Amino acid sequence: MTKEYFKELADYNLQATIMACGWLAQLSDEYWKQHVVSSFNSIRETVLHMISAENAWVQRFHKKENIEWLQSTFKGTKDEHLALWKKTSTAFKEFINALDEAKLTEPLDFKRLNGDAYSMPYYQLFAHAVNHASYHRGQLVTMLRQVGFTDLGSTDLLNFYRTN
Repeated sequence: MTKEYFKELADYNLQATIMACGWLAQLSDEYWKQHVVSSFNSIRETVLHMISAENAWVQRFHKKENIEWLQSTFKGTKDEHLALWKKTSTAFKEFINALDEAKLTEPLDFKRLNGDAYSMPYYQLFAHAVNHASYHRGQLVTMLRQVGFTDLGSTDLLNFYRTN
């Protein structure tokens, strides 16, 4: 486990975010908000959850005490969601790029949204954030197919490594 590895994961995460935003930019507002059966009730809600989670981790990494959970407050347009998602994934990448490698194994004390306190090493939290995004991107692909959008590409990590 090296900083270089996590920089690659952050690059992958940002590239996959940009790819997903490209698909979503083509989606009509009707399909963006349409009820689709999944963990969340629409493509919009799924994307907002992804942005909220990644943004919460970036805030925690910067040791912000009171996390702003965007899923409860953000009401923007589809384009505003996509811009915020790219900005958040970029901030995640920038944090990892600036991190001293020695801090990878240091614990970060944080609170979950329900107030439960935890302490985990940065490297585990970075891996979690990327894995969480990958999980929900897979759901997005399924949801997009359900509304008839099929012009999708691969966001698999293996594909990222083969093409970069």
